[in-house]
Amino acid sequence: MISTLSRYFGMRFLTTLIAVLLGVFALVILLDYVEQMRRMADVPNLSALTVAKISLFRVPQITERILPFCVLIGAMSCYLGLSRRLELVVSRAAGMSAWQFITPAIVVALGLGVIATTLYNPMAAVLQEKAKRLEAEISGNNAEGLQATVNGFWVTQRSDNGQSIINAAASREQGVLLSKVSAFVFDQDNRFLQRIEANTAALESGHWRLEGARIYSPGAPPEEHDSYLLSTNLTPEQVRETFSTPETVPFWQLPYYINMAERAGLTASGYRLQYQKLLARPFMLAAMVLLAAAFSLRFFRMGGVQKMVLGGLASGFLLYIMSKLTDDLSKAQLITPMIAAWLPAVVGGMTGFVALLYQEDG
Repeated sequence: MISTLSRYFGMRFLTTLIAVLLGVFALVILLDYVEQMRRMADVPNLSALTVAKISLFRVPQITERILPFCVLIGAMSCYLGLSRRLELVVSRAAGMSAWQFITPAIVVALGLGVIATTLYNPMAAVLQEKAKRLEAEISGNNAEGLQATVNGFWVTQRSDNGQSIINAAASREQGVLLSKVSAFVFDQDNRFLQRIEANTAALESGHWRLEGARIYSPGAPPEEHDSYLLSTNLTPEQVRETFSTPETVPFWQLPYYINMAERAGLTASGYRLQYQKLLARPFMLAAMVLLAAAFSLRFFRMGGVQKMVLGGLASGFLLYIMSKLTDDLSKAQLITPMIAAWLPAVVGGMTGFVALLYQEDG
């Protein structure tokens, strides 16, 4: 009987979680579609189907970030529904404990976390790159909205002719293709030689190919070039380390990026943090189930449901703030990426476990 009830509770949690995920996905794609329509209102002959395709490609990575909250809401909805229909009361009378209620949900959350890390994350990263590529094609390489910061991307490079500093407003293919490029060229004695403005830049063997380039040199009129070659000693791996964000790198490629960054003498803390966060994701989802159970296993007719829901949401929000804080500390190299990635999952899991232990066993 216990095994039958465990399967029943596991399926109830799974179906509730799927319903929450579908609802969140639909809401996010609707909001993103409206935002994309607003941003691209000036683009001529743009069909609504194309904008919907861009939103559909962007949404998987957005929903990946809020997956722990979906698990929290799904678990709370599941257990509150079971309590409202007195199914938890009957199960307790049959000899089941609270730990047997939540074990199937924890197993489902762990399995979902493994799938999200190994399958969903690579798919979301690929679709995000497709969205960037499609958006750039629509806007004619004027990929507004793809900037990583207010000032865009910056990279310093050296060649046999001297040093140059490149700024790009946007990047595609994880930094191999750049848009709105400005290059400041210096000689080997660090004396300024020229400034180059170009529409796009593509990394080729030993040089950047700048399209639509205009060269400004001191004491000389501007020069127009349809195509201009700027020497570089950068490799695609080094460029990807500089321009790509860890969130856009698929899970299975992160060890390669970490290795290449260290061999190039560049910092790999961002990639290490992302890799550890993906490894910790199954346990983070399981921690969310424990937190949800701590606030939703109370007998429904005793009242206080609103306080329970608000308490569960507040605990999830505080855990999110803690996760962002540890991320910032890791990026500042104040703590290691492993500690930053695993600490929220451990704290959340232990908090839910202790709260349940106090409620159930005194």
